[in-house]
Amino acid sequence: MKLDPASPKDLSAQIAAAIRDEIVSGKLIVDARLPSEAELADHFNVSRPTVREALKRLAAQSLIRTQRGATGGAFVNRLSFEEAYGQQITTSTLLLSMNAVSFDVACEARYALERACAPLAAARRGQDHLARMWLEIMHQSRSNLPDEDFCASDVAFHRALVDAAGNPVLSYQLAGAVEGMQPLMNMIIFTARSRAAIIDLHTRIAEAIAAQDAAAADTALSELCDYTLTLGRDVMQARAARLQDAAARTAD
Repeated sequence: MKLDPASPKDLSAQIAAAIRDEIVSGKLIVDARLPSEAELADHFNVSRPTVREALKRLAAQSLIRTQRGATGGAFVNRLSFEEAYGQQITTSTLLLSMNAVSFDVACEARYALERACAPLAAARRGQDHLARMWLEIMHQSRSNLPDEDFCASDVAFHRALVDAAGNPVLSYQLAGAVEGMQPLMNMIIFTARSRAAIIDLHTRIAEAIAAQDAAAADTALSELCDYTLTLGRDVMQARAARLQDAAARTAD
């Protein structure tokens, strides 16, 4: 593990990257104890606070865990898909909110992944998954449900569909799409969309999954994707028109 003095990254970031590479390559195995702060400081020829900052970076990525006491120290973590969800959600949210990903691209990606789950969900769904989906549909049908709660229920419905696929890799990939991108997409279109239309599509999806009809589930998800894309484009066009009108009035 060596540092590059010409690198624009600060030393703590370089140290964290070097240790991460050792973990990813398998040179540092799960539950292995890392050298002490003093040993790492000597190895990299840096101060202990710099090493400590590097270890904080790795801990924030759930790559290591720290323990106190005589047998304590920093250890390679046994990372699970569930523990990695948070990072996936945060990254996806930032990408969309900073406009690095357009609404259309996010929508297409999200539904392409979700439609990939449909055949698996139809084949593997359990009663708990179906119960969660129907519970959210009932929740969405409340006439006095606030917009924020409707959007949260929308996310929960799709989370149940994804979980029904029983595939942790797909669940991980969709953590960002469903729990990161979907809430931001909802913020853009919630004033324009019809709750009745959403509930109808959710009902068709749930019925198809319950009947183990993957084709019907895919059709409903495809229609939901088209509906969401159309709403997003309409909202964006209306927003652009308002901005154009405001600019014209200012110029006058």
